[in-house]
Amino acid sequence: MGGGGMPMAWGPQDDNDSIGAIHAALDRGINWIDTAPIYGFGHSEEVVGRAIKGRANRPYVFTKFSIVWDDKREVTRNLKRESVVRECEESLRRLQIDAIDLYQVHWPDPAGDIEEGWAAAAELQKAGKVRWIGVSNFKPEQMTRMEAIAPVTSLQPPYSILSPDIEAEILPFCAAHNIGVIVYSPMKSGLLSGAMTRERIANMPEDDFRQRTISFKEPLLTRNLNLVELMRVIGARHGRTPGEVALAWTLRRPEVTGAIVGMRSPQQVDGVVGAADFRLSSGEVEEIAAFLRDNTPQQNTPPAAA
Repeated sequence: MGGGGMPMAWGPQDDNDSIGAIHAALDRGINWIDTAPIYGFGHSEEVVGRAIKGRANRPYVFTKFSIVWDDKREVTRNLKRESVVRECEESLRRLQIDAIDLYQVHWPDPAGDIEEGWAAAAELQKAGKVRWIGVSNFKPEQMTRMEAIAPVTSLQPPYSILSPDIEAEILPFCAAHNIGVIVYSPMKSGLLSGAMTRERIANMPEDDFRQRTISFKEPLLTRNLNLVELMRVIGARHGRTPGEVALAWTLRRPEVTGAIVGMRSPQQVDGVVGAADFRLSSGEVEEIAAFLRDNTPQQNTPPAAA
């Protein structure tokens, strides 16, 4: 919803479609939105603010801090207290709300300043500017450092069928420390949605980062698209889409609190919202695992890094 022309952009986006997607999601029972200032250099937050203004069923609003930009849109990382406080005020203004429900450190960078940034977030929480504070892309040892200052409410890591890395250490750590887990990219940037094709990838705009990632390129692309067809078969047994299968795969873990889905239009809501009350059987989880064991190219990195 931040639009194109920025780092890690997904190409152009119509604001009316974004607002329509948010309204459709709220009408279907979704009760939280995750965004960040860097998405569109503040534009995503502005769109969210417009979409939720005046809504009786206003969702919880989660946003982030630590990635900043200047007048030339040159991006840097900053976790100094002054910067964190300024970012919070700017996010509140763009979102048109009086308190952020969950305020998250976007990246643990600069690594030497994470304590200062976290202490600033804790101050904002005490001041009522934010209700809960969490982290994103942090490792267990970094979260341990944060816990010495203030409790970590949640972690936001990448997690999908193609990127299961967090199962080894991060999910057990979060379970042991009562830290919620809100996973991002559960459909691997739309690759596992069921709507992605070779033609669509080939015609992506130049500023769509996905066409430059290894999961969208050969030899992994063929494997990944074939995986989607297996997910389509599994989903058809339950009247669900491949995207809902991908989401249900992440939600099967008891440590996972929720999964972030990027919706660009009202129509996309129907293809994902059913995952909220859908779970895969152990046999279906094993079907997916067996496919990956049998179809991962040997000359490439394993699925955990795909």
